[in-house]
Formats: sequence, structure tokens, C-alpha cells
Amino acid sequence: MKSRLMASAAVGAAALAAIAGCSSSSSTSGGSAPGAGSSSSSGGGAAVTINFYGADYGTGPSNSTTAYWQAIASAFHQANPSITVNVQTVDWTDYPNKVQAMIQGHQYPDILEGDAAPQFAQSKLIYPVSQLLDQSLVSNLNQPFLQNTDFNGTPYGIPFTTSTRAMYYNKKAFAAAGISSPPATWAQLQADCPKLKAKGYICYGMPLGTEEAQAETLLWFLGNGGGYVDSSGKYVINSPQNIATLTFMKQLAAAGDTQPSPGTTDRKDVWAQFAAGKIAMCLGSPAVIPIITAAGTLQASDYATAPVPGKNGPLASTLGVHDDIVVFNSGGASKLPAIKQFLTFAYQDQWQLKFDTEYDLLPATNSAAQALATQNPMFGGFLKNISTATNYPTNANWGTIDNTIKQQLGAAITGSPAQVLNSIQQTAAAGG
Repeated sequence: MKSRLMASAAVGAAALAAIAGCSSSSSTSGGSAPGAGSSSSSGGGAAVTINFYGADYGTGPSNSTTAYWQAIASAFHQANPSITVNVQTVDWTDYPNKVQAMIQGHQYPDILEGDAAPQFAQSKLIYPVSQLLDQSLVSNLNQPFLQNTDFNGTPYGIPFTTSTRAMYYNKKAFAAAGISSPPATWAQLQADCPKLKAKGYICYGMPLGTEEAQAETLLWFLGNGGGYVDSSGKYVINSPQNIATLTFMKQLAAAGDTQPSPGTTDRKDVWAQFAAGKIAMCLGSPAVIPIITAAGTLQASDYATAPVPGKNGPLASTLGVHDDIVVFNSGGASKLPAIKQFLTFAYQDQWQLKFDTEYDLLPATNSAAQALATQNPMFGGFLKNISTATNYPTNANWGTIDNTIKQQLGAAITGSPAQVLNSIQQTAAAGG
């Protein structure tokens, strides 16, 4: 909105960090604050300190995620004076390198938010979810996203915030171009582009820069029966379907149907141009909505969302993204009761809804999702997509491959799609 909407890999004992898909772009915000506890007082037991490190989803000091977690920690500490939670968050731009440095230096936090679990589980660095939450809370989590944190059949990550994707389209632009409905197929999208360009609009915003190329590309791959892995979990990044899809995307760019230089354009820039009324169509999460509101160019009646177009029809399964919480085992079993109390407190609906309202993302719990759908119908379509969403691979080296796609995929728009995908596939296969 992570957004992820709102992305790392382990090799042996050291894990390499990757940026999570549903995250949204943010500014660096760090700090520590006392806090801790659970929904029931722990009385005057032995003092425990929990170190929390997470991603910052905000756009600056005014909505820093540090403040969000400090509020939870402070409220929790009031109920549990013997537990202290030290809170620190970091901008998504710096998050991968910061986490990588911590993990490689064996400076593990107790709780990490914003990363994927399998790479840490492979290196035996984290606890399984069954040791962190009561079953009632586990059952309240979104089950498809929980299952997506599996390593060898066991969930190791706790989904914290989620998002799904849809196509945003400018209704004013469509009306001006004489187009009655959003495209359901690639051919219809391609046919709409000359009409929209004739009215001065960029037809389609295609962000294949380093911020989130992996999400944009996967949505297109899904539209042609492709993807990053097959049904057995084996990487098939250079499949014939994927090569054909990326070749079509290259043709759209060459025809001027996208913004200039899509291979180096980031998601945040495409979303900003859509909000400014310059781009007629783009893919996005609920995190686009506050950008539109802040720009003040499009009113609520001027835009809408629709299913993502595919080669022969709209996607039956769109991209689902979740940013997770993992708990490192370096602090020892003595910390587990306090950590469990804190997590139970933090996953209350009031805190889930506060986060999603602040950053226009989706909850990770079913109860909060139901409440959000009632409070804000605009999120209804995105929430409905969760049950059928396609997630990123759970392969232990996905973090490395995710980052490789971000760094290399954009070159296919001016180069050879087959060569770029072959190179990424080789990296994926070498990692197992």
C-alpha cells in the first residue's frame, strides 16, 4: 500500500533482506520508546525488554509509523509495567539494507515487521506462529496470507497488513475519449490507447522501476497464464507465457501507450500522475486513494476501479500482498510470554483499523476486515479479492529473486525480454 501492499533472503546463517510487495513509499523515521504489555496486567513480574524493528509506511514525521507503534507500546506498558518495548522503524528505501546489516551482524531484534518469513525460517532464526499466538487469534488471521508464510508446511510469519490490486481508471478521460467501459482484455486496452492519447492522456501507467517491478510484472504474467512459479513451487520465470507477456508490454511502451521510460519509472510516480489526471489507467492498491485525495484533481466520482485486464479476459485472481511479523529466537524462551502478550495486544481490531485508516491498507484479521468493509465501502472490492488472491512465492530465496526482478526487469522494455527473464531464472535456479 503495502500501500504493499507494503519486501530479503537468507543464505546459511546470514539472511539478506528484501522489500515487502504491498509496502508504500515512505520517509525515514526512527526512534525508541518505552512500552509493552498485554490486554491483561502482568503485575510486577521480572522486567522484560522487547526490541521491535519495523518498516515505516508514512510519508514524513506527521504520519510516521514509529508513532503508531509507540502508541501501542505505551498503552500496553500501562497494563504491564514490567515489560518495556523499544520501538524503531525505518523508511522502506533503507529497510532492506538496514535489516541485512542487522541479520548479517547477528544483531537480531525480538520482533521484525515488514519482511517475509521463509528465508529466516530456513536459517532456523525464528519461532513458528504456533508458539506466538493463541489458536483463537491464529484462526482470526487471513488464512491464505498465513499459509503463504509456510516453510516446510509450518507458518512462521504473522500477516500484519495486507493489500490486493485492481485497475484504477479515470472516468473523465474515458468519457472524453468516447470509451464506455474499462478494458477487460489486452486487445481492448490497446484499442483504447489511441483514443485516450488523442485527448491528451497517457493511456496506461506501467511502473517497472526498482520500487515494485515485481508486482506490476506478476499482474501481467497472471493475465497470460504465467507467473513466477508453477504449481509445484518451481521457478518458471522464463516460461514461454512470461516471455510473450513481457514482449507485449514492450510493444505497448514502444507504441507510446505508456508513460515515457516505463523501465525506470517507480510506482509512486505513476500513482501521482494518475492522481494528477494525466494517466488514464494504472494498477494499484487502496494506497492510491489518499494520493488522489491529496492531489485534489479528481473527485470521487471521477475515477473507479475495475478487474485487472488479462489477455483473454479479466484476472480471476489478482495479486495479494502481505507484510509480516516474525519473532527471532535469539532472545530465548524466557521472552516468549511477554512477546506473546504484546502481539495479542497489538492485533486487537482497534490497532489494526488505526493502521489501515492511516495508511489505506487492508487488515490481516478477519474481524478487522469486516469492520473496515462496513466503515469504508471503497475498500470492499479490494477486501473481496483477498480470498482468491495470488501471493508471491514462498521459496526461501524469494527475497533475493524479488530484488533481482526489481533491479533487472525494467531493462527488458528497451532490450530483450527473453534474455532478461533467462538471467533472472538462472539466479533463481542457482538459489534452489
